[in-house]
Amino acid sequence: MRPFEYIGCDSVEAVCTALQTYQGDARILAGGTDLLLELRRSGTSSPGAIIDISRIASLRGIWLREGEMRIGALTTHTELSRSDVVRSRAGFLATAAGAIGSPQIRNRGTIGGNIMNAATCADTVPPLVALGARLILRSVQADRAVDIDGFFEKPYKPLAQENEVLTSISFPPVPANARTAFVKLGRRNALAIARLSVAAMVTRNAQGVITDARIVPGAALPVWKRITGAETMMIGAKPSASLFAAVGRKASETMIDMTGRRWSTEYKEPVLAVLVRRALEICCPDGSR
Repeated sequence: MRPFEYIGCDSVEAVCTALQTYQGDARILAGGTDLLLELRRSGTSSPGAIIDISRIASLRGIWLREGEMRIGALTTHTELSRSDVVRSRAGFLATAAGAIGSPQIRNRGTIGGNIMNAATCADTVPPLVALGARLILRSVQADRAVDIDGFFEKPYKPLAQENEVLTSISFPPVPANARTAFVKLGRRNALAIARLSVAAMVTRNAQGVITDARIVPGAALPVWKRITGAETMMIGAKPSASLFAAVGRKASETMIDMTGRRWSTEYKEPVLAVLVRRALEICCPDGSR
């Protein structure tokens, strides 16, 4: 590991100035749960500077104002999972945050880090894609708002500029007539990354008919996408076990269309179909019969 400069920042402006100075040869330290492990790996090239943003209070917090929820990028997974506002207005995001790692990891890891690390197994990203979240990135020039859907070029490659820092995430709260679910499959119940996951949101009218559906798998596609073909199957229908099973199969077919058949497809194809079905049953328990 080559020596690097450590820069502790107490404002977003100081972060932007440091990023501009190092012109892509700097890494941001938030919770450190991914970056510190990466720096310790043999053969990893260390950056010219580590910019520590962990003490910037303005980047932490959860707000619900004028029909929009905003989450600071330094908000930890523990804070997300325990927030009454998140649990009541974006329940599957709280569930996803509570499924990450261990208590120690959740106490340190941040939602901003989970997004910017861009690992396909990131648990908070599928719910955020389903919510239609927007990201606010800041540089010395200006703030820039981007949709999270389309923000990822490939695994570990978010489409952020080298002089930008993620400051917050915003999205409309889940409608009162909608229900959400997040299901995750790992090698064990804790301290395990997702082998597959699914975030789902289903909105129904007073007659119980589905008016909107959103399904986003994790660790299944090169980047996170809503499975619109499967979602469309649900619009105008009432929940049923046969419908949910068909939607699950459609989601698996879409995964194979996007990735091709690989060594893991034999396992992932039936498992994703089941996870989608289970997520929809959580959203609509009366339709599981």
